[in-house]
Amino acid sequence: MLDNAPIIAIATAPGRGGVGIVRLSCPVAHIKADALLDLARQLTGKALTPRHATYTALLDATGAVIDQGLALWFPAPHSYTGEAVLELQGHGGPVVLQLLLKRCLELGKTIGLRLAAPGEFTQRAFLNGQLDLAQAESVADLIEASTEAAAKAASNALSGAFSKEVHALVHGLTQLRMLVEATLDFPEEEIEFLQKADAIGQLTRLQAQLAKVIATTQQGALLRDGLRVVLVGAPNVGKSSLLNALAGQNVAIVTPIAGTTRDTITQTIHLNGVPLDVIDTAGLRDTTDEVEKLGIERTWAQINKAHVVVYLQDATHDAPTDVTNIDLPAQLPVVKVLNKIDLLPSDHDAASTNNVYPVSAKTGAGLEALKAELLRIAGWQGHAGGEGLYIARERHIIALQAAQGQLEAAADCAAMGDKALDLFAECLRLSQQALGEITGEFTSDDLLGVIFGQFCIGK
Repeated sequence: MLDNAPIIAIATAPGRGGVGIVRLSCPVAHIKADALLDLARQLTGKALTPRHATYTALLDATGAVIDQGLALWFPAPHSYTGEAVLELQGHGGPVVLQLLLKRCLELGKTIGLRLAAPGEFTQRAFLNGQLDLAQAESVADLIEASTEAAAKAASNALSGAFSKEVHALVHGLTQLRMLVEATLDFPEEEIEFLQKADAIGQLTRLQAQLAKVIATTQQGALLRDGLRVVLVGAPNVGKSSLLNALAGQNVAIVTPIAGTTRDTITQTIHLNGVPLDVIDTAGLRDTTDEVEKLGIERTWAQINKAHVVVYLQDATHDAPTDVTNIDLPAQLPVVKVLNKIDLLPSDHDAASTNNVYPVSAKTGAGLEALKAELLRIAGWQGHAGGEGLYIARERHIIALQAAQGQLEAAADCAAMGDKALDLFAECLRLSQQALGEITGEFTSDDLLGVIFGQFCIGK
């Protein structure tokens, strides 16, 4: 993916649609832009004007019309990739687009035109300075956003809101590093000099600023990754009914027969813009049925991957039992739910107590309190529509936390005075390096391959 060949791909999603786009990008530092313009001239029979849409026929090798559409020419560096870019917009039929792609490859043989790898257009935009790495990742996040809030947060990151926060932290660290490292040349005056410059105050403010960014990114990561909620309990306690109630539709079969669910069923729902993957599972019990045993094994497999377990019991039975005798993973949050409260006497107290949530999957009673508890466990702080957030990935949070750890170590070194001034400076350097990994200042080629390899082809 790191060669300098011109690349081409169909940029629209597979399948039929009203419009289909074929995109070409050519690094003019190695190949003359005129070569791409000549390709366009042979394909369309027209001379293209930069940044103007030209309605034209798109021709095959014999001069026959493949399609009618638009051709757009973007000279470098004023394009998505920062290279010379040609976009051909025709009708979105798979056969038509493949014919157009084949014709372009034929015309581009002389300049080494090849098919683009997944994410290669965006990778070139990053390498050419059109986007930083966090912005480039937000392109994929915007495409994959499953809620309006997630789309807004991804758009915020793409516009540079997240990168701006990171750059502000890096700038502050750079100023503090310059101050600390300059004092290393004057050991007899270093402590007094740092006190006058309020080095400790600068460090404290940077720590507070970083903590705020981490809190915001954790909310953005929740919008992107969501929460895995596994419904667990004995057979016939209403797990499938609860899944249907949360989803607002009948996605799971419900019968009075115990053991109806033999396999896992996953449904994604959205609460306040946060995606939750709710997983219905086979009821836990001792059984000799081989098929049901396999279903129970899958239940435990889902429990081991869960972010939270909702443990259901039947409200018409005795008081809720303790769930600590179930061998659940350590530190896994468990929400205890008493289902079927609609079958209890009308004078029964159905208030939530002791982390037990009474609900009726049939009538919907108690569901709002359960949803609120799931959002609380997720750590959602109620950002309306994703406003003020930006989509973040796990690697971003890891890098921010690494930077935070180095700042904490720097504070410890600063408290030791002149004995640890060199360590103070090193901790600041490592913190800045961790932040630089987010925007791509310090990034290995292997990591770039992983990041952009997850993009769709044509982007």
